[in-house]
Amino acid sequence: MTTTTAAQKSAQAKVEYDAFLAQCPSRKLLDQIADKWVTLVLAALRSDGSHQFGADCAGEPRSMRYSELSRLLAGVSQKMLTQTLRSLERDGLITRTVVPTVPVTVTYELTDLGLSLHQMMRGLKAWAEMHMDDVLANRATYDNHVA
Repeated sequence: MTTTTAAQKSAQAKVEYDAFLAQCPSRKLLDQIADKWVTLVLAALRSDGSHQFGADCAGEPRSMRYSELSRLLAGVSQKMLTQTLRSLERDGLITRTVVPTVPVTVTYELTDLGLSLHQMMRGLKAWAEMHMDDVLANRATYDNHVA
């Protein structure tokens, strides 16, 4: 009988992750990172904060305060931003740092794991911005054809 170590069990489970299977834990992770606010928060944490057309969020990693993120992400509610930041922190994609100043300063920054995901999210954001005219035209054509 062969004994399996914890590291071997973990490695075996990792090989067996398959998001096409209903019970795979990676499905919940995909569900979370597919959220628009997650995409935008991850992109924002590596940006210069500008809203210029074509800004690709390719700046150096930097920490941001909650209020900076809230201003940058137009339309996000306080509740949604808080939930998004907590879930990203729980998954190890961002860190939350509290500095005991008056008032207290709280900043958020990408972790190495978050940086590795940032590249893909930046690409997804850029793709959406680049192809929005095409998508809108296709929607109009489809809607006129179906109606």
